[in-house]
Amino acid sequence: MTLVRPRRFDLIAFDWDGTLFDSTSIIVRCIQAAVRDVGGTVPTDEAAAYVIGMALTQALAHAAPDVPPEKYAELGNRYRYHYLRHQDDISLFGGVLPLLADLRARGHLLAVATGKSRRGLDEALHSAALRGVFDGSRTADETAGKPHPLMLQELMAEFGVPAQRTLMIGDTTHDLQMALNAGCASVGVAYGAHTTEGFAALQPLAVAASVAELHDWLRREA
Repeated sequence: MTLVRPRRFDLIAFDWDGTLFDSTSIIVRCIQAAVRDVGGTVPTDEAAAYVIGMALTQALAHAAPDVPPEKYAELGNRYRYHYLRHQDDISLFGGVLPLLADLRARGHLLAVATGKSRRGLDEALHSAALRGVFDGSRTADETAGKPHPLMLQELMAEFGVPAQRTLMIGDTTHDLQMALNAGCASVGVAYGAHTTEGFAALQPLAVAASVAELHDWLRREA
């Protein structure tokens, strides 16, 4: 007789870009193009990837420290221009849909906690045919940006789930730091925007090298 392990987490929150959506390389190129458009010093691939997950203005300011604040609005508009030209080139990582379906079948509440804007997330959910898959979501323009814990705190309050029953999954140190700040458990993924060098200090329960590995871990441990 096979024993089914009791559910450990009631609420599982996912980052979007670089965790569920294979968008890291396009975001990096769009950040670089936007900075170039406004006359700033173009960041390296590593520097541009580091800011993924932050709120847009915060991310662009960090990636382009020599661009003056009065140009931030133009910088943001140029980023959106380049991103919209390429958003249809982006797709879910292979294996994401079966992973989400499996978690829903097990009764987990699923949420998205992302540095994207509400408009950007809604467009991505529509283009990925994912409307209705997630029970809730928070975006950086409607609450505090990562690594502030407010996104997770609001989701936990919405569903009445305590921190010890909440799991955050993400590809950046911003995601893992947010979980730590909120008192939640976390799992890192190694196929997104950040290298895993800084993950250990943020105490993730695991670091998955692929979506398949993440799925296996969730099946066993979540």
